Amino acid sequence: MAVDSYTPDSGSADFFIEHYSLNLHYRMSSGHLKAVATLAVTLLRAVQQISLDISGLHVGKVSVDGKANKNFKQSPTKLSLKLGEELPAGSSFELEVHYSGTPRPRSSRWGTVGWEELNDGIVVAAQPTGAPTWFPCNDLPRYKSTFEISLTTERSYAVAVTGELMSSSDKSGFTTWNFRQDIPTPTYLASIQIGRYRQREEEFSGVTVHTFFTPANQSKVTSDLSKLEDMLSYFNETFGEYPFHSYTVVATADELEIPLEAQGMAIFGANHLNGTNPEERLVAHELAHQWFGNSVGIAQWRDIWLNEGFACYAEWLWSEKAGGITTQGMAESHHVLLRQLDQDLLLADPGPDLMFDDRVYKRGALTLHALRLAVGDKAFFAILKQWVAEHAHALGTTEDFIELCQNSTTENLEPLFERWLFQRALPALN
Repeated sequence: MAVDSYTPDSGSADFFIEHYSLNLHYRMSSGHLKAVATLAVTLLRAVQQISLDISGLHVGKVSVDGKANKNFKQSPTKLSLKLGEELPAGSSFELEVHYSGTPRPRSSRWGTVGWEELNDGIVVAAQPTGAPTWFPCNDLPRYKSTFEISLTTERSYAVAVTGELMSSSDKSGFTTWNFRQDIPTPTYLASIQIGRYRQREEEFSGVTVHTFFTPANQSKVTSDLSKLEDMLSYFNETFGEYPFHSYTVVATADELEIPLEAQGMAIFGANHLNGTNPEERLVAHELAHQWFGNSVGIAQWRDIWLNEGFACYAEWLWSEKAGGITTQGMAESHHVLLRQLDQDLLLADPGPDLMFDDRVYKRGALTLHALRLAVGDKAFFAILKQWVAEHAHALGTTEDFIELCQNSTTENLEPLFERWLFQRALPALN
């Protein structure tokens, strides 16, 4: 039985990986990856074998607790390993996987996802099932792990990697960068970006911000990120303290279809940060994901509105704060637009084909605005802060959010959530 019905071919409920240690050697000149993944595995049920997700890469050898294990087989998307005798739930062991190949994005019902080559660099866009294109993993959003990632590549390139940079060293024309992420992170939010970047480090509202950009685009990126400090200050005040050690913004030289969020990181294409500030709302959206989606994660993809609806509503909040269209104005205009579209979306369970539909984003944000109108500003913003605080670096579900909201007011919110989350027809806004 699938662990997540939206991604039935991904992940396993048999085990949890507490920690990933990834030692990656990647040659930009040839596109070849040679790597060792060391995984701290804990069994969640009694099993004789386990199966990891890995796509498009060749596994050479495997060891368990330092002893070679040749009882493994590989399919195009899985690595299956026999453990010998059945091990009981709670058993822990260290699994080491040596693998290599030329990483490529994998096809999915949402397009290609994962490790992708740029004109002169690499971008990892793993949501929702792209992580196996560059490391063996248990690829489910419910499992949050810590990471150590060591990446070696040609010295002429800079890298941005999930976590905090611990050290770097040069040897024979290559640089090795060592990163550590000690905040639990789901596999789809682990990321690597490589390019001929320069880096700027600043302190915004108590948060260290690293910006990666190409020299040709420096002034454009600087211009379009000019309000990032104010955004951080406002979101800190509105949602609670920024939940990670630092924030990294990568501005690629290539155009990207959409911006991307990763743990403590956002990636924008040259079309998003082009010097004319065309996508300020997207800068706010990706920043807001650090609270909603990255710190407060989801256990099932069907709850994706908790990520995207909240980040979309943060866009509307920022618009008003920055002197643009008010949140009420944004809600009213998007409600008009949604009324003209098909009424076939169930927000609490949109189905895999519609999980990234723009209506999930906009109807999710409208649900929050309807809640705000029902309970008032004081209670609403207290709910947002409590949601972030209670589920920091953990998981939240739609049911958890409804319970929190109901416990925060004497209003009966059941009819509101029934209309907005569990019925397809778009409700009236007020």
